[in-house]
Amino acid sequence: MKRVLIGLIGTKTDSGTDVARWDFWRPTVSLFQHQDLLWDRLELLAESNFARISQQVLDDVRQVSPETETRLHTVSYGNDPWDLETVYATLHDWARGYTFDRDNEEYFIHITTGTHIAQISLFLLNEAGTLPGKLIQSSPPPSALSRQKKPEPRYSVIDLDLSKYDQLSTRFQKEHVEVTDFLKSGIATRNAGFNRLIERIEQVALRSQAPVLLTGPTGAGKSHLARRIYELRKQRGGLRGNFVEVNCATLTGDTAASALFGHTRGSFTGAQKDRPGLLREADGGLLFLDEIGELGTDEQAMLLRALEDKTFLPVGSDKPVKSDFQLIAGTNRDLREAVVTGRFREDLLARIHLWTFALPALAQRREDIAPNLEYELDRHRRSTGREVSFNKEAKLAFLKFAEAPDSRWSGNFRDLNAAVTRMATLAPRGRIRVEEVEEEIQRLRENWHRPGAQGREAAVDLKAVMNAEQLDGIDPFDRVQLTYVVEVCRRVKTLSEAGREIFAISRNKRSVTNDADRLKKYLAKFELKFESLRC
Repeated sequence: MKRVLIGLIGTKTDSGTDVARWDFWRPTVSLFQHQDLLWDRLELLAESNFARISQQVLDDVRQVSPETETRLHTVSYGNDPWDLETVYATLHDWARGYTFDRDNEEYFIHITTGTHIAQISLFLLNEAGTLPGKLIQSSPPPSALSRQKKPEPRYSVIDLDLSKYDQLSTRFQKEHVEVTDFLKSGIATRNAGFNRLIERIEQVALRSQAPVLLTGPTGAGKSHLARRIYELRKQRGGLRGNFVEVNCATLTGDTAASALFGHTRGSFTGAQKDRPGLLREADGGLLFLDEIGELGTDEQAMLLRALEDKTFLPVGSDKPVKSDFQLIAGTNRDLREAVVTGRFREDLLARIHLWTFALPALAQRREDIAPNLEYELDRHRRSTGREVSFNKEAKLAFLKFAEAPDSRWSGNFRDLNAAVTRMATLAPRGRIRVEEVEEEIQRLRENWHRPGAQGREAAVDLKAVMNAEQLDGIDPFDRVQLTYVVEVCRRVKTLSEAGREIFAISRNKRSVTNDADRLKKYLAKFELKFESLRC
C-alpha cells in the first residue's frame, strides 16, 4: 500500500530559506530523513500568507526524498487562527472534500506542527473518523532544543487503541470498576445480567444528560439507584443543583400541578403565598419522579414542555419560569400499555424512553441475596451504631430459605431490609441465632401469604381459562407447570415481568434474553394469551 503523510506547515519550526536551515531540526522535513520511513505522497496544508515557507519545505522534501509526490493545499482560518470552531470547520471541510482511498493507501496525520488549536482539531477529526489514519509525531532528541545544530530527529506513531497501553488500560479499568461499584453501593453482586445492566447505566450516567427511565417492581431499588446516579453525576459531571425526589402516586387532584410546578399567591383557595415547586428546586440538579405512570395527563403535558423547553407555567401564573434539570423517572407499570389505554401520553413516553433500564426483582437474582445481606447488616450498623452479625448456622439457614425458588420476595429489597432489621434488633449480644432466623422465616411466609390461596396450584383453576376439551389434551405434568405460569401471569402486571420471574434461572445462562417472547410462545402452545389471563 502507498504511504501518505498529511500535515500542517510549521510556520516557525519549518521555516528557513538559507543553506543553514539544514543544520536545524524541522519537523516536516525530518519525517523524510528516516531510512525506515518512506513516503509516497505528502499533503501539506498551509494558509496563503505562508506560501513561501511552504514551497521551500516542499522543495526540501523533494530533495531528500525524490520519490515522494508533494501537494500543497491552501486553507484559510479567517481572521482568528486560534478560534477552535473556525479552525475545526476549515479542516473538517478540507477532509470531507479529500478523496481517501483506504483500500490502496495508508494515511498518517502529522500532529507536531501547527497551532495547538489546529493540532486539537486534527485529533478530533481523526477520532471521529473524518480524517482516517494513524497519528504520527516528530521530535528532536530529548537533549536537543528545536533549533539546536546537528539534531538526530525521531518519530513515533500514536495508536489510540488504549488497550495496547498496559498502564493506561489498567487505570481506565480501575476507574470503570470504581464507578460500577459506586452505583452498586459497593455490593459485590454476582448476577451477570444485573452487572451488565449497571455497566450500561454507568456509561449513560457519565455521557448523557437525557432523561433516564428505570422500570421494575416496587422495592427493586429504583429510588436508591437514582440517587447514586445523581451523586456520580455531581462528582464527575458537574451537577450543581439538588437531588429532588417525589413519588407521583402521592400527587393527587389539584395539588399535583402545584407541587411539581409551583403556584402563585391567590391562584386557588388556600394558596396564601407563592410556592416554587419541585421542578424549580431541581434547577441545575436532578429530579427523580418515581411512579411517573401515576401522574395525571395534565401534569404530563406540563412536564413534557418543561423537558423540551426548560420552561413551565406555575399554577395561576402567565409568566414562564425556567429550570434546567435532569430527569430520572421510575415506574412499575408498563407505560406502553398505559399509552394504549390513554392513561399516559405517547409523546412524553417517547421523550423519556431514550434510555430505559429494567431493574430485576430480588427473586430474579437470588445469587445476589448473600452480598446484599452483608450490605443490609452494614447499613443497620451505620444507622444504629450497633454491631450485629450472624453465627454460621443462622446465616446458612437464612440463605437456604432466601435463595429457595419458592421464596417469593414480593416486596423485593424492602422485604430483605425489613427482615435484617428485625433479626438484628432481636439478636442477643449482637449475634443473630437460628432462633431469630426461624422466627423471621415464619414471619416472611405469613407476610407473603394471600388469604384464599392454598398454595400456587389452588390459587388458579385452569377450568377458568381453558375449556374441557383443551384440558383433556394436556398431560398431568404440563397441568402443574401451566398452573404455576398462569398464577404468575395473574399476579404481575406485565408480560416481561412474568417472564423474568418464570425464567429466573435459565435467563442467566443466555447471552440474549427475551423473557416476554419466550413466555408468549409457551402460552401459545395452549392457545392462551397473557392479556386474557389478566381479565
